[in-house]
Order: sequence, then C-alpha cells, then structure tokens
Amino acid sequence: MRAVLQREVRAFFTSVTGWLFIAAHICLAGLYFFAVNLLSGYGNVADTVSGIVFLLLLTTPVLTMRILAEDQKQKTDQLILTAPVSVSGIVMGKYLAMVAVFTVPVAVMALFPVILSAYGSVPMGESYAAILVYYLFGLACISVGMFVSSLTESQIIAAVVTFAILFAAYMMPAITSLISRTGNVLTLILGAFDFSARLEDLLGGTLDFKAVFYFLTVILVFLFLTVQSIQKRRYQLSVRAFRFGAYSSGMIALVCAIAVFANLALSALPDRYTEVDVTQQKLYSLTDTTRNLVQNLEEDVTIYVINSESGQDEMLGDTLEGYRNLSDHIQIVYQDPVVSPNFYQNYADTVTVNSLIVETEKRFRVIDYNDIYETGFNYADYSTTVTGYDAEGLLTSAIAYVTSEEAPVIYALEGHDELTLSETFSDGLKKENADLEELTFLTEEAVPEDACGVLVLAPAQDLTQDDAQKLMDYLDRGGILLMETSYIDRFSEEMPNLSSVLSYFGLSIGDGLVLEKDAERMYQTPVYLLPEVSSDSLTEGVYGSRYDYVMMPYAQPILIEEREDVEVTALLNTSESSGAKAGLESAQDMEQEEGDAQGPFAVGVSAKKTTGETTAQLILYSSEMLFTDAANQYTMDNNLRLFTNAVSAMTGEEESVSIPAKSFETAYVTVPAASAVRLGILLMGVVPAALLAAGIIIWIRRKRRL
Repeated sequence: MRAVLQREVRAFFTSVTGWLFIAAHICLAGLYFFAVNLLSGYGNVADTVSGIVFLLLLTTPVLTMRILAEDQKQKTDQLILTAPVSVSGIVMGKYLAMVAVFTVPVAVMALFPVILSAYGSVPMGESYAAILVYYLFGLACISVGMFVSSLTESQIIAAVVTFAILFAAYMMPAITSLISRTGNVLTLILGAFDFSARLEDLLGGTLDFKAVFYFLTVILVFLFLTVQSIQKRRYQLSVRAFRFGAYSSGMIALVCAIAVFANLALSALPDRYTEVDVTQQKLYSLTDTTRNLVQNLEEDVTIYVINSESGQDEMLGDTLEGYRNLSDHIQIVYQDPVVSPNFYQNYADTVTVNSLIVETEKRFRVIDYNDIYETGFNYADYSTTVTGYDAEGLLTSAIAYVTSEEAPVIYALEGHDELTLSETFSDGLKKENADLEELTFLTEEAVPEDACGVLVLAPAQDLTQDDAQKLMDYLDRGGILLMETSYIDRFSEEMPNLSSVLSYFGLSIGDGLVLEKDAERMYQTPVYLLPEVSSDSLTEGVYGSRYDYVMMPYAQPILIEEREDVEVTALLNTSESSGAKAGLESAQDMEQEEGDAQGPFAVGVSAKKTTGETTAQLILYSSEMLFTDAANQYTMDNNLRLFTNAVSAMTGEEESVSIPAKSFETAYVTVPAASAVRLGILLMGVVPAALLAAGIIIWIRRKRRL
C-alpha cells in the first residue's frame, strides 16, 4: 500500500492536477472567507463553510476522475493487479493519496478561525466543527468519485457521473419532497442517500455523531465497492469469474446491510448520547441550573404542547425532549388544536400554536410561543429577524413556579425619582417567580408583611426621615434590601436620610467618583469600571466563569466601618491603582491629585446585621447604571446575573433559576479594511498563484526530462 500511496502522491505533484486542485480550492475558500468573514465581519467560519460545501461537488470529480480510469485506459492497471499487492491495498493507497491532496486546502482553512480571533470573539467550537464536517464530506465525495472512476476508462465520463451522483445526494431533500411530501417507501430508501440533511445537522452547531458515523460508513462502503469492481475486472477472463461474481454480489449485499443496520442502531440511541452542542451560547443543551432543578423534582409536571407531535417546532421539540430525559416526573403531552380545539380554554382565552402549558396539581403557567423566540426589527430594510431563544429560561422558571409553595412578593420603593427596571431585568425577576409590586410610603405605614425584599433603585432625591425609619423598621424584622445609589458627589451630605439606612450596617458612600487606572479593569474610560468579582452566592455564575466582567459606570467608593454585629462581604472591588476624585467636572480633571482618595475600593457589598435571632441584609451597589441594558449588553448578561442572584437571595432560593435568553445573533469581528484586503489578496491571489506556478514549473521540467 505504501508503494501505491507514494506513487500516486508523486503523480499528483509532478503533474498539474494536484496543484490545480489545491490552488482552486484555496482560492474559492479564500473568496468566501474574504466576503463573508473579513468584509462582512461575521465571526463564525461555519458561515463560510456552508457557502463552499457545494463547491466540493465541482472540485471532487477533477481530483478523482483519473485515479483508476486512466490506469484502465493506459492498461497499467494490469501491471498493478499482477503486483504482489492486495487489491484493497491498491485502493487504500490511491484513496489516501487523494486524501493527502484534499487535506492541504482544508489545513489552510483551519487557519481561518485563528486569523479572525485577532480581530474579535470567534465561536471556535462551531467554526472547527464546521471545518471537520467539511473534511468528512469531502472524504465521502472522494470515495464516491473513486468508485465511479473504477467503472470506466473515460475520465470525462467518470467526472460527469461523479458530479451527477453527488449532486443528486446533495439535492435529495428536494427530490424526495417532489416524490411525496408525506413520505413513502421510495422516499425512505432515497433518504439513505441524503447527504444534505446530515450536513445541515452538523453545520447547525451540533456535532451529531450519527451524521459523522453515516459519512464514515459511506466512505467504507464505497471503498469496498471499488475493491469489488476491480476484483471483478481482475477475474473477468478467468474460469473463476462466475463464482467470484456470485461471491462478490453476496458480499456487497452483506456489507450494505451491515452499514444500514449499524446506522439504524445508532439512530435509535437518544440524542443526548450522540450529540454535542458546540455553539458558543449552548443553544441546544440545558444549563446546570435546569439540570439541578429538574433532576430533584419530587412531583409530576405536565407540559402541554398546543400542536401535534409531527407539526411541532423542531428546536422547541428538542428542548422539551431534553427536559423529559432529565426526569421521569416530566411528562410531555401534545394537544393538537385540530383534534382538541377547546383544550386551551381552561388555561387562557387565546394561545398561539406551539404554545406551552406547564401544570402541576398546585397551579399552572402558560408560555406563549411568541415569547419563546426574541425578535429584532431592522429599520434599514423593515425586516424582522429572530435574535434569541428563551425556551429554557421560560420553561425552567415555569417549572420552579408550579412546584413552589407560594409566589414571593418583592416591592420596589417609589416616590424619590427612582429608576425603573427595563424589560430585560423585569423578565429576570419574573423568571425567579417573584411578583413585583410598587411601594409608596405616602400610602403605606410600613413595608408590607408579605415582602420578601425591597428594591431601592438609585433614588435621585433623599428619603424623608419617616421613609428611612420605615425601611429600618423593616430591617429590624429581618428584611432584605437591594440598593443601588445615584452618583452624587457629596453623597453623605446631600442624602443624609438614605445614608442613615446605610449606617444601619456601618456603611457609607465616599465622596467623589471612582477612577480606574488599570487598563484591565476599565472599559475605554476610567469611569467605566470592570471591577474584580469576589466569590459569593451573590456572584454565582459570574465569579470564576470564562467571561467574568461586570460593567459598572460612574461608581462611588463604599466605606466600611467594622462592627461586631455586622458581617460585610465585598462583592466587587476596584484595583489598587484606582482612586476617587471629588468635584469632577470634565475628562480633563481625571488625573489623580494630592489629597484624592486611593484605592482599592469596594463598589459592591453584602452586609448582614444580626440582632438576637433576626438577621437583616443589605445588598449595595454604588452605581445607578449597574442594572441597566446599557451596561448589561457589554457583559454577556453578567450584570443581569448579579441582579437575579440578589432576587434569589430575597426569595430564599438556594440558586437562581433565571436563565437569560440564548442569543441567535452572529458573533462579529472588526477587521480593518486594509487588513481585509491584504488577507484577501494573499488567499485569493498570491497563495493560489504561487501553488499553480509551482505545479506548472514542475510539470514542464518533468516533460523536458522525458
């Protein structure tokens, strides 16, 4: 086999064929990479791979058409067949030679994610999974082309037939839909030759080992068919031809049957054993939060799907199957609105198809299908695009709600120009299954008894003494406050009553604004802090994560007075090079001066005061922009996670059940125009031209020697 491999590799690289294939492949891949990734800024190389998969149908016949057909035409196959090499060794040698040629441009493509990573965030898992899929598909196409080449001595016929077979396999979904939209025996058989469906599964962000195994069996089957084709020609003039023909037919039937049954057996396995979610957002897998909740269920939860099982949303169906696989307490029931048109009326006035109803004996919750997918509107072309998928967040929250004993109530203080929660943070609170109510001390004598927590969101005006006392009375009962403060230069002087609530825990807000000097701990400007996150239940999911940044603009230092009855935990801290500057009026005043306070500073703390058997808690952050969309958008929802962790502490849950929506939005990179052009010229022009020139020079020199 080694001798055949070396001979074929030498033949590819002493002629123009191998060089032409590699050059054309790199040029075309470079063209798509330039247009899709470098110019358009898409960070996922899978977008490029999806575009060039079809090119394999065109380039593979060029590589495979001569591999066996030329030997037949030149009659050199007789010399090979009489050599002391097995036919399988000959086939493997020739196949591996073509694989070696094909590997060169794929190796160049493997550099694409690395190149892009210099200009932004790149989903490496999806990108390299797509390149692996492309490589597997190419190997399968080569095996098909090699088999066709063994059937004829005409290279043209081999190329045309190879393209026809590959094109039919690629277009099989369209072909089967033309035959029957509902499916029949013929479409079931043709589905075994469907390359496109397997490619779609693999390029969608899921590494499906069923599809990988399918392509591996295609390769093995066609290599076996190639061996049988050559064997048949080897014995065609022999008296053993008839016996070999019968034996060969039987072996072909056996191998095909084994391949079919092996794929059927693997397809019978649950997806959780055969699929790996390689998406950056883990779109197709469930989080540990969901696993912990569902696996510890002690009562039955029924999820009704308002649709037939065959007509359901495929992605939503996969998510529901993931829940069912986690616990026997989860039951999925499909209610076809055609068969049971009035079923939903026991739960809601109207629902859309594919909506969900999560129910236990205690209560139920309706999840409208329109809430599962987040959408965005493009004002440039007036189109709507799907931007996020929130099925897991809504389902996990619903399961926690229907299995809980009662819904907790959180109050938001009003009447002092407080901020209001955005839809993102309101949804986060709802996912914690807490009800949000307004609290106005003009009409309330005290914080209501059913309050599990009070939000004090950056009041711009000071509280009255009476209001402050009502909050402290609530704390005396063991209450919990989540507070963020507005930027006020002399906070203690201008907000004395609110400061009295802070002093209940021995805390105060220092003068001035925190300025960060450590470039690793700020975003673009010293007032946009990226504080260091400490380990605590309130920072769970942020601390220790791969991306642990929290955006905290315009924060002030939190001063801590040591007291025996108060335990203070610093949650967010600035660096030692930070400082605090009072009287800041412009960017020119940001330089540290003598007399300015020096860091590090706490800008987020948790304080607990114990009196007898009662413990009061204050969760304090000194930035009014911490819980806003403007800051949260930069941190992959880490700011939102801090908020939901605090809400979870208020409701008494050990772990937050709020799961942010998973983004569908493509990762983008910012490639300077000059760099994009240079890389484009290199990949589309310089490298292919150099390879092609090298091939032509080698071919001319070889011709002259002959």
